[in-house]
Amino acid sequence: MSAMAHPLAPDARPVNGRDLAWLVLSLVIVSAPHALRAPWWLTGLTLMLFAWRIVLSTTRSPLPSRWILFALAALAMFGIWAEYRILFGRSPGIILLMLFSGLKLLEVRTHRDATVVVFLCYFLVITNFLYSQSIPTGIAMGVALVVVTAALVSFNAPQRGARPDLRTASLLLAHAVPAALVLFVLFPRVQGPLWSLPQDAHSGVTGLSETMAPGNLAQLARSDAISFRAEFDGEAPPQPLRYWRGPVLWEFDGRTWRMGPTTRGALPEAAPSLPRYRYSVVIEPHDRNWLYGLETVVEPPPQARVTSDGRLLARDPVRRRLRYDLASVADLQVDSADGSDARALALPAGFNPRARALADTWKAAGPDDARLARAIAHLRDGNYAYTLEPPLLGRDSVDDFLFGTKAGFCEHFASAFVFLMRAADVPARVVTGYQGGELNPVDRIITVRQSDAHAWAEVFLQGRGWVRVDPTAAAIPGRIEAGLARALPSDAALPLLMRPQLEWLRGLRNNWEALTHQWNVWVLGYNPDRQRDLMAYIGMRDADWRKLTAILFTVLGGFTVVLVLWSLRLRVRPDPVQRAWLAFCRRLRNAGVDRAPHEGPRDFAQRAAQQLPHASASITDIAQRYLSLRYGKHAAPSEVDGFRRRVREIRLT
Repeated sequence: MSAMAHPLAPDARPVNGRDLAWLVLSLVIVSAPHALRAPWWLTGLTLMLFAWRIVLSTTRSPLPSRWILFALAALAMFGIWAEYRILFGRSPGIILLMLFSGLKLLEVRTHRDATVVVFLCYFLVITNFLYSQSIPTGIAMGVALVVVTAALVSFNAPQRGARPDLRTASLLLAHAVPAALVLFVLFPRVQGPLWSLPQDAHSGVTGLSETMAPGNLAQLARSDAISFRAEFDGEAPPQPLRYWRGPVLWEFDGRTWRMGPTTRGALPEAAPSLPRYRYSVVIEPHDRNWLYGLETVVEPPPQARVTSDGRLLARDPVRRRLRYDLASVADLQVDSADGSDARALALPAGFNPRARALADTWKAAGPDDARLARAIAHLRDGNYAYTLEPPLLGRDSVDDFLFGTKAGFCEHFASAFVFLMRAADVPARVVTGYQGGELNPVDRIITVRQSDAHAWAEVFLQGRGWVRVDPTAAAIPGRIEAGLARALPSDAALPLLMRPQLEWLRGLRNNWEALTHQWNVWVLGYNPDRQRDLMAYIGMRDADWRKLTAILFTVLGGFTVVLVLWSLRLRVRPDPVQRAWLAFCRRLRNAGVDRAPHEGPRDFAQRAAQQLPHASASITDIAQRYLSLRYGKHAAPSEVDGFRRRVREIRLT
């Protein structure tokens, strides 16, 4: 027989419309999250490639040549380079891969090509977790995994329907869940990721920066994104004491405040009588070194250090979700040598003459406390307004705010106040961070958002040290007591979930965020320390990577043995009729009549009756009974017993 007469191998069969539908559905599901991040023209081009392949299949037109595909690939690469100025970053690389999936679809002819596209879909599933590891992403990619696996199943079962394929795919993935859980719990954890992300992987993070200019925090306050969560041991501090310290700004050029150099400092000493708050923080990635803590931190986490101006700094930029434990004493006045630092009195020459003149009148008022009181009274009695849309300020930004617009956000108040204090010869600095935070009634965890971003001031007073002064609270007390939403005018544009009239929606969010926090802590936050604690809890102390690896392979080996035994147990076993027939065939083989693999029961019985004429009647009777019992509508137990007895009683010699 010639080679052309053989049926096609399964992977060489041409794809049909059903196979193509599975492929396009899989690609759309795994690419949809990336399409939301991609430039509109590239998303449109990818969808056009998918649609083009469907049209070619329905019209039975030939697929495009490789030269056309190469030209499209080159054009897309040039467009991506023009958009990102790079081809191998996280975003351009993944988006380029999404586009290549559409080009690959245009050259799919056989099941072998389709299988390559399926494996490309699996890879695209993984790339979605480089952007988000949230619960919705996990659910969406779980659905995508079922669909992609069902597509692979359908290639090997072309006669089945979509529902059985989905059921088979779900069952296959369900079998993998126990092994996946074991790998998650026992696979040795390392600090940090197993690989480094490209340089653009953290370009989209938001948060406080090392500088502050008019309007910076007002823009940040429009974001409802979470900055960090804090869980206290016991009662949390009241709202007016929730000052979460971040960057401390010393240097001013007339418009922008900057941090300046960083020096290590000693931990402040707190009297035992002062209330001490112990809590843990789960901070979101912000690509900076600083951590946030309730001021003032007296027990920093092991992986951080405290600077001379009270900042909490991690060893490396926070590029993944991080959990740390610490203790603070709220509203502690810290004495430090920084009060004599020339930076605390430095002002740029030639800026804000009216503010300087006002501060000069306070110098004769007496000591620093009196000058501080004058500045606070000026803000309190100056009829200032709090707004997320402050007017533009000119070169003398402090003068424009204090004597012109009189409307601003917290950075305007803090900047003007520190300028006035320095001009009055009182050492002062700007502190940025967050104020307040929302207590979730579901899990009693405080959620601090970007909209809670705040700036305040610290002044150095002789005999007292650095003292926190919040100019915004002096001018607009409602900002600290009631929060941002109630301090702004009623017509101010706020994020949807910050609006006071949507209490029911905030209730739903509280439940969702409580669940999300547990996901972050127990799943995404399953780090080496938590793995070590879990191993100690189950009695395995000092578990290093060697012990964990040994246990991992032991457990997986046990799973393999159980699955093998289960598979053997589920092997198709012959029923009583079939067992009796097979015993009859063995007896005929012993008598010299061996059944050929292609012979059916009737043909075999006829041949056996011819070779054994003395038992032909019995052989024919047994064959007829077998056919009736095996392929008939119903076999009564008495008939089965009679058939088995007839096989035992036959004499072939």
